[in-house]
Amino acid sequence: MTTREPIDLDISLIVSQKVNLSAVERRCDTLMKRRSVKKRYQADWLLKAIEFMDLTTLAGDDTPGRVARICHKAKTPVRNDILDYLQIPKPFSVAAVCVYPALIRAAKSALEQSDIGLASVATGFPTGLVPERTKISEINYAIRNGASEIDVVINRNKVLTANWVSLYNDIRAYKKACGLLHLKVIIGAGDLGTLRNVVRASWVAMLAGADFIKTSTGKEPTNATLPVSLVMIRAIRDFHDLTGIKVGFKAAGGISKAKQAMNYLILMKEELEEAWLDKSLFRIGASSLLADIERQLEHFVSGAYSSGNRHPIV
Repeated sequence: MTTREPIDLDISLIVSQKVNLSAVERRCDTLMKRRSVKKRYQADWLLKAIEFMDLTTLAGDDTPGRVARICHKAKTPVRNDILDYLQIPKPFSVAAVCVYPALIRAAKSALEQSDIGLASVATGFPTGLVPERTKISEINYAIRNGASEIDVVINRNKVLTANWVSLYNDIRAYKKACGLLHLKVIIGAGDLGTLRNVVRASWVAMLAGADFIKTSTGKEPTNATLPVSLVMIRAIRDFHDLTGIKVGFKAAGGISKAKQAMNYLILMKEELEEAWLDKSLFRIGASSLLADIERQLEHFVSGAYSSGNRHPIV
């Protein structure tokens, strides 16, 4: 994966961003009514969803042991007999594991001899309400301890008060601290109030150097939704049309069912070029989603659904 440089902030460009709410809702409402993916095609798409997954544990009771189990699952997300039946080459894994900074060392040790990415949240996750100096220190700590990707969270009150210059400067500082590592910027869509704020925050993040824009922390009252994702994906498309730069998209928060993952895959395929259907440009942040995908794959192979407790994540 390659990283990119920031672009100068253009306030007029930011405030010109608007959203046609009825059109967005209509597009999302018809998405799955017009598309039905079944049988082997569905299995292949669900396998893709696993390859795009940031397997995540961001709980207050996380321990090194839980992180080690998550990492083991990341390396072997699907049973070998299912992979053999589907003729999927091994090793087969998720894209990355995402943990708190304090648990990076545990994750790094557990992911040895794999090419799975190690993502750390930073900058006062999940609220972003800590001093900027502390945020930079947290990014530096994560990098020193072995993180290969950094998921930062913005201070949402700077969006709500339209303080675009300050928000841009914050993200540029995070970008500088990340160096060559990929920077994912969480805009916290559930706290932003309107889709107009979502699109404007997305543009500020992309101009400031974000390699990915990400929907949510998973801790907001409302997390990833199709309308929010559609608005962000179209912002990515417009940004690419303007600059020629490809920015990635990460959907995260509340994605627990295989059908939801299919929605996001279809949305990406229909709204962006095929190039975005790659883990370098598309991620799904989730934990329990993997268990449901496993159940769907087992059903495809065996013809029967297994109990959910047969597919524990930790």
